[in-house]
Amino acid sequence: MTTAATTATPAAGPATTTAAGRILALGRAEATLLLRNRSAVFIALTLPLLMIGALRGLLEQQKQDHPALDLDAALVTGLLGFVLMFVVYYNLTSAYVARRNDLVLKRLRTGEATDPEILGGTAAPSVVLGLVMSALVAGGGAVLLHLPGPANPLLIAVGLALALILLIALAALSSTFTRTVETAGITTLPVMLITQFGSGLLVPLEAMPERAADLCRLLPTTPAFALVRIGWFGTDGSDPATGFAGTWAQAAPHLAVGGAWTALAIWGALRAFRWEPRR
Repeated sequence: MTTAATTATPAAGPATTTAAGRILALGRAEATLLLRNRSAVFIALTLPLLMIGALRGLLEQQKQDHPALDLDAALVTGLLGFVLMFVVYYNLTSAYVARRNDLVLKRLRTGEATDPEILGGTAAPSVVLGLVMSALVAGGGAVLLHLPGPANPLLIAVGLALALILLIALAALSSTFTRTVETAGITTLPVMLITQFGSGLLVPLEAMPERAADLCRLLPTTPAFALVRIGWFGTDGSDPATGFAGTWAQAAPHLAVGGAWTALAIWGALRAFRWEPRR
């Protein structure tokens, strides 16, 4: 007597998603929420226009005491810095706090997405908006101020990437000290002030005393903005670099300092980030 052997076919399990797909899905959901936040969109779209006149007047006053100051380079770098600080750092800090208090982040951790994917997906719309606004500032500055072409476009990309990663990590860290969205303006103020006055946005480093400028070059956000300036203008305010290789040589110290700060900020954000409200 023989029995027919049958082979069981396993039931198809649920389809798994990729990391890129999960980040994209989270980014789309966050973009919808961001567009509904009219104040955040208003700040992002009008900030560069509001800052041009004020920043140019401030820099012109400084140029009277420092005739060698490159006004156009300082203006464009300062505007780019302000855009990234408000659009990415401030907006993202508020977003992390809002999603945490609504228990959205806690629920997301029960799914497939890893912690870095959740943080990155939430940050994606702010990053895209920051890049778009930076491109508009750079393009408008190049046309209106008749600026030269970039000395090292790759270095500009490296500087922007370093700035974005660092600001995402700083936003995650700042959110741990922020109880509500309303208090985000207070908890983000120290980083905003240090960056504005110490990273060359309001007061260019070449307009500072030498010792103060050397200390400011060691601040977390200064290296990224310096890389963008070197990549475009071939100098960070010191002696101009010569040739493509010269820009990389001048950028090397900023890359080292910026990379160290970024790694430290990422480590701190992953360890200290709060996924649910305080009890």
